[in-house]
Amino acid sequence: MSKSKPLAGKVALVTGATRGIGKGIALQLGQAGALVYITGRTLKSTGHGSLEETADEIRQRGGKCVPVQVDHENDHDIAQLFQRIETEQNGVLDILVNNAYKGVSTIFESSSLKFWEQKPEVWDEINNVGLRNHYICTVYAARLMVPRKQGLIVNISSFGGMSYIFNVAYGVGKAAVDRMAVDCGKELMKHNVIMLSLYPGAVKTELVTEFMEKENPELSGISGKKTSMKNIFEKGESIEFSGKIIVEMAQDKNISKYASKVVIGADYGRAHGLKDIDGQEIMSFRQLKAAAHYLPPSLKWIGNLIPGFLTVPQFIFDILYSKYC
Repeated sequence: MSKSKPLAGKVALVTGATRGIGKGIALQLGQAGALVYITGRTLKSTGHGSLEETADEIRQRGGKCVPVQVDHENDHDIAQLFQRIETEQNGVLDILVNNAYKGVSTIFESSSLKFWEQKPEVWDEINNVGLRNHYICTVYAARLMVPRKQGLIVNISSFGGMSYIFNVAYGVGKAAVDRMAVDCGKELMKHNVIMLSLYPGAVKTELVTEFMEKENPELSGISGKKTSMKNIFEKGESIEFSGKIIVEMAQDKNISKYASKVVIGADYGRAHGLKDIDGQEIMSFRQLKAAAHYLPPSLKWIGNLIPGFLTVPQFIFDILYSKYC
């Protein structure tokens, strides 16, 4: 195992990897030497991201990738995916990243509406893939990992699991994703399989960038107040930062201390000296300096006066997390 390929010999699965965070995670895992299975509904290029485009970029970086077209609302497709991995890899799966998500466009397009003004089907559009599918994938992954007594399962979640962001269906789904990681993690840890929920920050995905450039809608932020999408995301992290975190987690000898936990990506990154692909240090929303970014433009200068080391104490977040214990 070389320093440039620390995950050589590992087998990983990243769901929903045609674009966005899933693509970024797959790129980093492949670059680190893992054989990466990636899933999504779009196999060939359409100009908006595809499995073949992600696979090609992984290979250009010297990695190995197996693209598999999967509809994560179809239980048969999911079962066939894990059967294929079991057959092709002799029962080996080291890393599962539950990232597949369908409701991003729905969230942005209905950002001005209250839950009772939206069609009830919004719940299914957001949570059939973003929650139910995660559980099914975790069941199948555990069946491969538990007998080997090793593995890492990461649910991609968000701060919306703790506080109101975007809309009701989004927040309830993310809270459930967190609870699932915590509870599944409790049952898995005795078998040396680690499961956790990861909170990225504001991520400048392709879709987010497109919405900012075309519409820049107002979204409901952490406080419940409306703020422009640009104000939330303009200094966000790249799609690959979460991937750098998961690569580090997959080789972290002390990863067990994060088992059955909700982990803030930026906090983990700072603790392990990780920076984004452009070299910037990603600030955690626990840092007071980061909170100043959401002040009105006339007051943003206050952020320059706040030292980066000043943070909201972890025990306050632990109290908030206690609902999952």
